[in-house]
Order: sequence, then structure tokens, then C-alpha cells
Amino acid sequence: MVFDQHSSDTQVARVRTIAQTLPDVAERLSHSAPSFFIGGKKTFVMFVDSHHNDDIVGIWCAAPVGEQQARIEEDPERFYRPPYVGHRGWLGVRLDRPVTDEELTEIIVEAWRCIAPKAPTRRVRREPPRAVDPDRRVRHRVLKRS
Repeated sequence: MVFDQHSSDTQVARVRTIAQTLPDVAERLSHSAPSFFIGGKKTFVMFVDSHHNDDIVGIWCAAPVGEQQARIEEDPERFYRPPYVGHRGWLGVRLDRPVTDEELTEIIVEAWRCIAPKAPTRRVRREPPRAVDPDRRVRHRVLKRS
């Protein structure tokens, strides 16, 4: 199925809407593609539209260890190993195939979690920070000085 420019615009808008809800995310072009960065430095999602004329409209995104392989085995029509970043475990997701908003959100949030510093990740997961035992911290400092 070939998608026109309007569809590509619709898909990048979907990705943008989801990515911009996450903390400390900035969008800018990278390699002529809309890309999303954490803290303006680390890419976690890149939108692709017929990259090197492959006719794929989709995203390349960070993924947890093993996720790329599992998703490709589960559904090779929608998921693939993207060039350049696939060897690092990144996942290619075809948006020119059916992907629900809920699934796309899950994939993008997981990509963000893979790259984000730990403190903001806790906020997105809505987990309370772990309690720190002040005695242990002091004991640790004392032991280091000895």
C-alpha cells in the first residue's frame, strides 16, 4: 500500500503528539528527518518517510534488549531492523501498516524510557522515588575516607 504525502503528514503528527507529552523532549531535524531528543541531545525516536526510497513510512526507535527480535518474529510485516541503528537494538515500526494509537504510544514511551535519565523515567512510570537511608549514606562516606 502506497501512502501519499497527506498520510505521511498524519503519521508524523501522531508521533509528534505522543513524543511531545514526555518530559524534556525536543524535536528537530536530524538527517533530514523529524527526530525527537531527550534533553536536546539523545535521540529516542526518528520519523522516516521513504528513507533511501524504501517506501516505508514509520519510525526508528530505541527498544529494550530483546524487543527488536521479539517484535520482528511476532509481526515482520509491521516491525523490522532499521539500517544504521538496528545493530544497537533499535526497532523499525511501519506506520504504513495498521498501528493503533495505544500501541504507538506504548512503543514511543518505551523508547523514551530506554534513553531517558533515571529520575525522569520514574515520573513517567509514576513510581515513587526509593527512600534513602541517611545513616547508610554517612556510613558509606566514612568507609570511603578510611
